[in-house]
Amino acid sequence: MIQKLYAKNNTPESLQRIVDVLNEGGIIIYPTDTMYAIGCHALKERPIERICKLKNIDPRKPKLSIICYDLSDISMYARVDNATFKVMKRNLPGPFTFILNANSRLPKIFRNRKEVGIRIPDYAVIREICRLLEAPILTTTLPLGEGEDIEYVTDPELIDERFGRMVDLVIDGGIGGIEPSTVVNCCNDTLEIVRQGKGILID
Repeated sequence: MIQKLYAKNNTPESLQRIVDVLNEGGIIIYPTDTMYAIGCHALKERPIERICKLKNIDPRKPKLSIICYDLSDISMYARVDNATFKVMKRNLPGPFTFILNANSRLPKIFRNRKEVGIRIPDYAVIREICRLLEAPILTTTLPLGEGEDIEYVTDPELIDERFGRMVDLVIDGGIGGIEPSTVVNCCNDTLEIVRQGKGILID
């Protein structure tokens, strides 16, 4: 199933439909301020396991990331010191993934690892869905195979053609980007850019 979503002026019913899918343990593909992503309710283990199986990854190993509504939500899921918080405040919302030390609020599927990626994308409608959901959205890249055309992760109609049967809902937000978020590791005393992407860090 594919659903159109606009940058603003969406009906409450259309947003609630997405929230309902997530609350029911569904998997969605959706646009962000960087690329299209695949995600689910971040506090429900079964859909997280579905995504890991779909991508053929071990949930204990990769750094899974979550999208939060705003900065005030971060402390519910990760530990962040004052200096790091100030850097995040200068750069978010934006195309960044900040790797922080996770806390015990996240499901046990996260607890074999001590870190979690935090995203607050500069894409208001996805953050609004988090607000309505009253929970973060787990987020990860689409599983594009080697040699596949980039259109299969940027064009929502082709995304639906390629992945629609594997997920519960594809959100059509128009043509997506091809540049990933900038990943910043904040777990040590100094911030380290481990992947330079779309975001230019203001430290």
